[in-house]
Amino acid sequence: MIRKAVLRDAQAIHDLINLYARKELLLPRSLASIYEHIRDFWIYEEEGKIIACCALQVLWEDLAEVRSLAVLPERRGKGIGRRLVSACLEEARQLGVKKVFSLTYEREFFESLGFREIKKETLPQKVWTDCVNCPKLPTCDEIAVIREIGGNGERTLEELQRLHEGKG
Repeated sequence: MIRKAVLRDAQAIHDLINLYARKELLLPRSLASIYEHIRDFWIYEEEGKIIACCALQVLWEDLAEVRSLAVLPERRGKGIGRRLVSACLEEARQLGVKKVFSLTYEREFFESLGFREIKKETLPQKVWTDCVNCPKLPTCDEIAVIREIGGNGERTLEELQRLHEGKG
């Protein structure tokens, strides 16, 4: 089940994100930061256990970031991350955000959801505030991807999935 996170989820979100942060695949997040941004998070839960999380952080009137996407290692490849990013994109659409980006090592995953790679340098300076905490600064090897939201010609997530699977 996908739902918005609540305060009691903070510790599990923290543990999940930092599992990947120890491998330098995500930025570490403090428990205080999770509490401060709890309203940004979506979680995937099964039988009371948090399996995955993802956040949508609004940065400006027309820009938001999909961040902190983490799925338990044994549950990867089952479409859970896709469903969480889809929830974030729908929330962005409802908020009126025009562009959603992510900094990632998973280009193909995001491209399958309609994102395209861009140069990191084209993103506004506000995006880089969290980079100060990154152990890879200044030699970041993540890529930036972006997706336009809304507008005529935007494919639905279902259409993108069919294309990705070669069925459309």
